Amino acid sequence: MHKRSKLSHKGENGKVLIIGGSDDLVGAPALAAMSALACMRSGIDLVTVFAPEKPGFVINSFAPDLIVKKFKDQKFSNKNVLAAIELSETNDVVLIGPGLGRKKETLAFAKEFVKKCKKPIVIDADAIKACAGMKFNGATILTPHEMEFEIFSEEKITEKNLAEKKKIVLETAKKHNCNILLKGHIDIISNGKKIALNKTGNSGMTVGGTGDVLAGLCSAYVSLGMELFDAAKKAAFVNGKIGDELLKEKGFGFIASDFIEKIPKWTKKILK
Repeated sequence: MHKRSKLSHKGENGKVLIIGGSDDLVGAPALAAMSALACMRSGIDLVTVFAPEKPGFVINSFAPDLIVKKFKDQKFSNKNVLAAIELSETNDVVLIGPGLGRKKETLAFAKEFVKKCKKPIVIDADAIKACAGMKFNGATILTPHEMEFEIFSEEKITEKNLAEKKKIVLETAKKHNCNILLKGHIDIISNGKKIALNKTGNSGMTVGGTGDVLAGLCSAYVSLGMELFDAAKKAAFVNGKIGDELLKEKGFGFIASDFIEKIPKWTKKILK
């Protein structure tokens, strides 16, 4: 883990670039903002969101702490790849996918960006579909639910038992040279060599946005210096622990934004 120096300056304690937000859905910009706020509350210095202009202004409204780099078009396309790559070079980690959208041009952008990005990268949501079948350079975390996993790997997993799922996730991570955090009742995490299970969390976490918080946590922990496999494990654990705490407090009435204020407490616990 990166040790924070008393003499450190802004940006020396973690910088994350988030690529996401669209006008496909009203809530899409909020999902990108949710990931960004999760990163900030994990203790990193700077979060930059790269988004189309219209959803970018919505993301700005969530917190003054977020830097939002907007471009004039209303959707991502291949002409935005160079600008995204240039932004990535000044950050430690990239998260792509929250609220990204499913337009053909957007998915083509995501695939091309991931191919060219030289930084560690967390791939979530629609960006997972864009990268179906791709082999990575190892510095990658995928955070799929079961349907996204099936699209990416072309492996059926929904009807399998836990032992079978573990084997499939391990083999898929090895084949595609990446880390996979398969979200579920029990999260399965693998880097193709090792495998881990996370049993924190509950059925209330099916509410929209909790996966975006998880992706933000993964990105922040990598930015703080964790190995990618460890970052994925700890992010799953923290996300689930917060969900369990909220279930005790609110029953099933909690929402994803409730997670944000509890992130510092649980991040502090795992960093001791």
